[in-house]
Amino acid sequence: MSGPHSGPHSLSESESELIMGDPGPSGRFGEFGGRFVPESLVPACMELEASFRRAWIDPAFRRELDHLLHSYGGRPTPVTECLRLSEELGVRVLLKREDLAHTGSHKINNVVGQALLARRMGKKRLIAETGAGQHGVATATAAALFGMECVVYMGAVDMERQALNVFRMELLGAEVRSVESGSRTLKDAVNEALRDWVASVDTTHYCLGSVMGPHPYPWMVRELQRVVGDESRAQCREILDGKDPDVVVACAGGGSNAAGTFAGFADGTSSVLVGVEAAGGAAMHNGIPGVLHGMRSALMQDESGQILEAESISAGLDYPGIGPEHAHLAAIGRARYETAGDTEVVEAFQRLSKTEGIIPALESAHAVAWVIRVAGTEVLPTGSTVLITLSGRGDKDVAQVRDILRRGETTPR
Repeated sequence: MSGPHSGPHSLSESESELIMGDPGPSGRFGEFGGRFVPESLVPACMELEASFRRAWIDPAFRRELDHLLHSYGGRPTPVTECLRLSEELGVRVLLKREDLAHTGSHKINNVVGQALLARRMGKKRLIAETGAGQHGVATATAAALFGMECVVYMGAVDMERQALNVFRMELLGAEVRSVESGSRTLKDAVNEALRDWVASVDTTHYCLGSVMGPHPYPWMVRELQRVVGDESRAQCREILDGKDPDVVVACAGGGSNAAGTFAGFADGTSSVLVGVEAAGGAAMHNGIPGVLHGMRSALMQDESGQILEAESISAGLDYPGIGPEHAHLAAIGRARYETAGDTEVVEAFQRLSKTEGIIPALESAHAVAWVIRVAGTEVLPTGSTVLITLSGRGDKDVAQVRDILRRGETTPR
């Protein structure tokens, strides 16, 4: 690899022909994606797209981003082989260790890129939404690094279950605004961030945290997270004697870590791509096409088109939709989307901790739970090799899991 961003430094015309290439000015991934925003935000979205396209082919921008991801973000993150868990399951388990990136998750890849872009555009203020708090922490971190004002919107329910991350954001100098409307979770935090952006677009950049929202966000965030997949593919080939893993798995809420991972494998490999959603959300299983937060994608909604509430033990997956490119990947059969329930997620959280000494984020534990469940079946036959993107570390979730176990809501394995 040539560095943290081992992919091409320009978006060529041929890239639009790739499965996970450039969606073009329309921002469409098949029938999904697009730009469904108030007229007042259309110029901002178009300015952001134009600025990102110019930056992404600018060698100076890419060098600075690569340097920061390496010297500040801790890239490249390693791929770790799980010897004990592999022996127990009968499949070879590899982990892409985004939990070792600065701030404890993959989120830093996206926010450093967007903060650099915001500075290039002359914006002095960053706003963000957050569910589990990891994106909020990463945005607050980047704002501190670049000397920017930072406001993070977070649902009141999520603030209670992720109190540690709220303090981390405040410690980093961010203002955390509690969202009391709706379900008081991630969906509602996005709503408030969009309202703020409408009112302050001249001075503010909305640092959206996942591959959702209006174009160019789903594409731009995927490109900023592509480093995860590019690194993983090269690292797996070193470990597997030039071969690719049979199956590549990542958790999926909005789906940024999954999109970044899949981008390294969707084209040029036969690896099966699997996104694992929370069973209480699962827009790919329970949703139908609709429009939310500026995008057309698979959404949980009733017959009248009203958005339904998602429920998950994980604040980061508590979202009633999924990124539009994921809906497209499912529609064309390049990726499949499965679910994991709260009880098996807590069991996976404990099992990985006890067998490998690695405490995963509850979001990542969904992917681990699915692998544990299907290992040795026709879905993941004995002897297969599976790569799991460990999107974040579980420090933020330890107190929540402790309380769950003490209340007896689920039983340890």
